[in-house]
Amino acid sequence: MRLPLLLISLLGYVCYLSSATALTYKLHAHEYACFFAHAQEKGLKLAFYFAVQSGGSFDIDFSVVGPDQQTIILEGTKERQGDYVFTAKQPGEYRFCFNNDMSTFAEKMVDFEISVENESKAASLPSKQGTSPEQTSALEESILKVSRDLSTINRNQKYFRTRENRNMSTVKSTENRIFNFSVMESLLMISMAGLQVFIVRFFFQGARKGYV
Repeated sequence: MRLPLLLISLLGYVCYLSSATALTYKLHAHEYACFFAHAQEKGLKLAFYFAVQSGGSFDIDFSVVGPDQQTIILEGTKERQGDYVFTAKQPGEYRFCFNNDMSTFAEKMVDFEISVENESKAASLPSKQGTSPEQTSALEESILKVSRDLSTINRNQKYFRTRENRNMSTVKSTENRIFNFSVMESLLMISMAGLQVFIVRFFFQGARKGYV
């Protein structure tokens, strides 16, 4: 019973070290939307990931502003996706904003994740009686490694999802263009056939009038 309880305690400890928010947001044309993350103390790691899933040219303007509402930490224009990590130099609310002012009518679907991570280790880790510090440390390192691997897998899945959405959008756009071109080609062929019939009938009618 002691080992499962220790694992549960360590899992709770790892969850305490980081908090994340993953959202999908539809950004309308000319819309400016901001989201906030709170850093309780200086030195925390803030991770920011985003990817434009659909809409327009799959690009968006973004900016990250510090708690003083003046310091621009990150900024980009017409970016399709981004993955950034920076250290909080002061506690407070950090503002993560997206700007779709470039689009006249196109809506953008944006997936993004904001996480606050505390990399500092606690001085005393949860342990049970009869468990050696070496065993506790080994379990902690293993759980932290699993957490990092899961985070990497999650990022890779988001990347492939973004690629899939963009490729699917390209396929749909190409399909629509082929369909429109086929319709225009069919209409043009029907028009040419009607014009040829009209010209042939005109020639025959002119010939009959000449004989008369």
